[in-house]
Amino acid sequence: MPRAAPYLAVADMLRARILGKEWAIGERLPSRARLAVEYGVGRNVVHRAVDRLIVDGLLEGRAGSGTYVRMPRERLRLVRSRHRERREGSPLRPDSRERGRADAWDAHSQARVPAPEAIAERLAISPGDLCVRTHYEFLADGQPVQLSESWEPMAVTDGTPVVLPEMGPLAGKGVAERMRSIGVVISTVAEVPRPARATQAQANLLGIGVGDLVLQIERTIFDTDGRPVETADMVIPDARREVVYEFGVDRP
Repeated sequence: MPRAAPYLAVADMLRARILGKEWAIGERLPSRARLAVEYGVGRNVVHRAVDRLIVDGLLEGRAGSGTYVRMPRERLRLVRSRHRERREGSPLRPDSRERGRADAWDAHSQARVPAPEAIAERLAISPGDLCVRTHYEFLADGQPVQLSESWEPMAVTDGTPVVLPEMGPLAGKGVAERMRSIGVVISTVAEVPRPARATQAQANLLGIGVGDLVLQIERTIFDTDGRPVETADMVIPDARREVVYEFGVDRP
């Protein structure tokens, strides 16, 4: 059988020592140069091993100071489930009983924003076509847990009471309910999750470190004619939340 990469082996040994409380929470680890000598590997191997444990949430790096054992954080579960959402009667919102779900959010919408090329492709419109762009910051128990940037073509909602997602009679009701009120019926939601590293702007808003692992979810919502009516990019900090996809099984 193939052997694990050297940095993974070093990461496993360091993890065992951390979990065995050889170093207390908040205590600084030996320098990476010292660990390289101790394990008989190159510094780059130790560097990758330590980075792995930082991503796993066991360690944290402090600029100019070193690497420290991190206070363990509970990773709250976020369930992405259309099956469950249908059962609960809210087509696009998480289960209201889910621990750690967003219970508050800030939103800012801007109308008549020209669609960038990538967004236009996702919405099946021409680059420069006008959209409503909305930035969201979601909070759970006062802690930032998710960011989102949503785009809706103004050709769908312009001149209606629901042109701005967080204003009007259906403010905050979600895409499906808003669209249904103007005769547009949602049939499909497609999501593409990708791992990424937090940018400076994302880190500032989420209260995490630059380069920390995040999950980016590209979501697009389609009506019954297959027309995209909304697309969004969601950013979720990996250290705080684990994302679970749940699928229902059609009964014969």
